[in-house]
Amino acid sequence: MPGDSTAGWCVVSGGVTATPPRVAVIGANGHGRWHRRVLAPLHAAGRLRLVALVDVQPVRDDPAAPVPPGVGVFTDHRAMLAATRPEVVVICTPPHTHLAIARDALASGADLLLEKPPVLSLAEHEELTWALAAAGRVAQVGFQALGSAALTALTDALAAGRLGTVTGISSVAAWQRPDAYYARSPWAGRRSLDGRTVLDGALVNPLAHAVMQCLAIGEALGGATPWPAVIEVERYRVRPIEVEDTAVLRVLFRAGPPVLVAVTLAAEEFVAGEVVVTGTAGQAVLEYPTDRLRLPGDVVTRRVPGRQGLLENLLAHRVDPSGVPLIAPLARTAPFTALLDALRAAPEPRLLDGDLVTTVGAGGQRVRHLRGVVEVLRRAAERGALPSELAVPWATTAYRAELTG
Repeated sequence: MPGDSTAGWCVVSGGVTATPPRVAVIGANGHGRWHRRVLAPLHAAGRLRLVALVDVQPVRDDPAAPVPPGVGVFTDHRAMLAATRPEVVVICTPPHTHLAIARDALASGADLLLEKPPVLSLAEHEELTWALAAAGRVAQVGFQALGSAALTALTDALAAGRLGTVTGISSVAAWQRPDAYYARSPWAGRRSLDGRTVLDGALVNPLAHAVMQCLAIGEALGGATPWPAVIEVERYRVRPIEVEDTAVLRVLFRAGPPVLVAVTLAAEEFVAGEVVVTGTAGQAVLEYPTDRLRLPGDVVTRRVPGRQGLLENLLAHRVDPSGVPLIAPLARTAPFTALLDALRAAPEPRLLDGDLVTTVGAGGQRVRHLRGVVEVLRRAAERGALPSELAVPWATTAYRAELTG
């Protein structure tokens, strides 16, 4: 029943015996296949029971995540919920569909693992918060890098004063995405679709982890969820899309150091994703996708093993809510959603083309590179400055917004 923390357990001969929770995946293709690969060994080990997969397209085979016998395959999530009554639902659908699907899953009595971004506005965030409370259920949001032991090692070092007073937090990530990436679905690269907000830009979707890791560090410094007061952002694109593939975002908070996030999907060279924390006593660098960390005094960057999986954490929380807190509960993502809310009103990203852009490859694998973009992003991160403040020739005037809440 809603709010019953013993869901997934049964009473046998006066004792309590674990029974694996029933789990379903809505959005089983695309990134949903990654979730299926996480589920597969847990299903095989008897820690959960995969009961259903849902997708509007035929579910694709995945050698690393074969569909177990007896798993239902559906094209409609409501039909699945009625037929299988899962206790945990993984939602990996387009972001603009999250709220409606989440409400349906909560109404059926399920807890959620909801992909990021969880919702696209503070109004939706509040609506989902109320729906969770009314149903007595919980939602974990798919910011998996928050489960990193390397992040914990960094925040422990901050608490111990190894960096002194922190003066700035920045992040640089430089990826490449081919033409096929933007042809993968009707909502790819869109600001809106059929009148609904989508915001499928670099800051909101593929490189959202860079933003969230910075917010998590700010949270650790202040001991509470940091609330943005002002954003300044410059957004660019190298192809005819409605959102940014390159951006520099600066966030000022009511308290605590500023954050600057500099990202691109049009890089000439790959930067996995670095978070740099600068203090009066030194600097730390966390490569968040690989859990590699360098603290003041370290000779080399080291990998810190021990990433905690979000699904495993959710399952443990269901058994022991007071003893096992969620890593990425919906409430923790509210500042991230506030940033998205502010970005909704930003002007269209500036198109960069001509001699600024080179292309490699052909067809769906064609990649467009913005010349010198990584050097610009690194300079921005090092100085806490926007490209327009660095006299970058192609830079445009920043969009600025003050946030309330």
